[in-house]
Amino acid sequence: MTYPWPDAGTPLEDVPTPMPVVDEDRLAANIARAQAYFDGHGKAFRPHIKTHKIIAVAEAQRAAGAVGLNCQKISEAEVFADAGFEDILITYNILGAAKLRRLRALHDRVPRLAVVADSAATVDGLAGAFDAARPLTVLVECDTGGRRCGVQTPEAATDLAVRIAAAPALRFGGILTYPATGGASAVEAFIAGTMTLLAARGLDCPVRSSGGSPDLWKAHLVPSATEHRAGTYIYNDRSMVRAGHCKRQDLAMHILATVVSRPAEDRAVLDAGSKALTSDLLGFADYGEIEGHEGARIVSLSEEHAVVDLKDCRGAFPAIGSVVHIVPNHTCVVSNLFDRMVFHRGGVVTRVEEVAARGTVW
Repeated sequence: MTYPWPDAGTPLEDVPTPMPVVDEDRLAANIARAQAYFDGHGKAFRPHIKTHKIIAVAEAQRAAGAVGLNCQKISEAEVFADAGFEDILITYNILGAAKLRRLRALHDRVPRLAVVADSAATVDGLAGAFDAARPLTVLVECDTGGRRCGVQTPEAATDLAVRIAAAPALRFGGILTYPATGGASAVEAFIAGTMTLLAARGLDCPVRSSGGSPDLWKAHLVPSATEHRAGTYIYNDRSMVRAGHCKRQDLAMHILATVVSRPAEDRAVLDAGSKALTSDLLGFADYGEIEGHEGARIVSLSEEHAVVDLKDCRGAFPAIGSVVHIVPNHTCVVSNLFDRMVFHRGGVVTRVEEVAARGTVW
């Protein structure tokens, strides 16, 4: 059975729920604003496509001036390689014979492919899977305060860069970090220190890549970085508004949901559960904001139900059968829950796009 996706011209109130919908004008404005910022500061911009996972959206980012794409996993990069993208950075340690074979095949068809490494084990695995005829570009991942992956010091970054450069099958491409929010000074100090050490070892560091949507508008505070990577900015979400990184008029994605039950005066139930909203709280005490209904709180999720506490709701809450608009806590996770995304302008459907890289997490 073919799912009845809405045609262009369909009013949003007739779109089946639960459904994520994207405002075309806000989407375009977010793309243009970010690219203009980086163009103005002379930095390359490499969007992280994990937020949307949609070919057409990545094409819009590229058309605006993006230098290439940032993917997180090989399977994600394969989808965009199939669509003809020729500059892809995979920001993940790639390990194991099976994944290295796939990476080699991907490298054979992507003109500009790069990966990262933060250990000798990762570098040695990459070196054994490629050859000097067409070396693989590898960036050293550095921990500048984000406390996720990455070497811990400029000295360690330099030692790993030397190891990469010494491998005939690899080419040292530079350094990369995903920093803590507000960590510009730490990032700058780490990059500058590493560049000094690399120069002393006779190594150039052509790419210095920083990232994150929360610090997107502060990227100029890291003058040594040559490029920035960000994903969430394209849709924005509740967490970005809370942090002051965008305004409500920059929210491009909402989830439409229908009120399916009013079992008590102080409780409503929506048809958007954990399979539509995610259980990702990101520090919030509830699972998304219902626009226009202040005080109504989505307090629990099961797979197909969202329970709304109405005790503090200001004004009347919609009746059974009504559609509400939810601002997600974390938009990136929502994209990975749906096969298609509905786009609209002025409350009227403009197109439906496949979330082509949905589920590509290996």
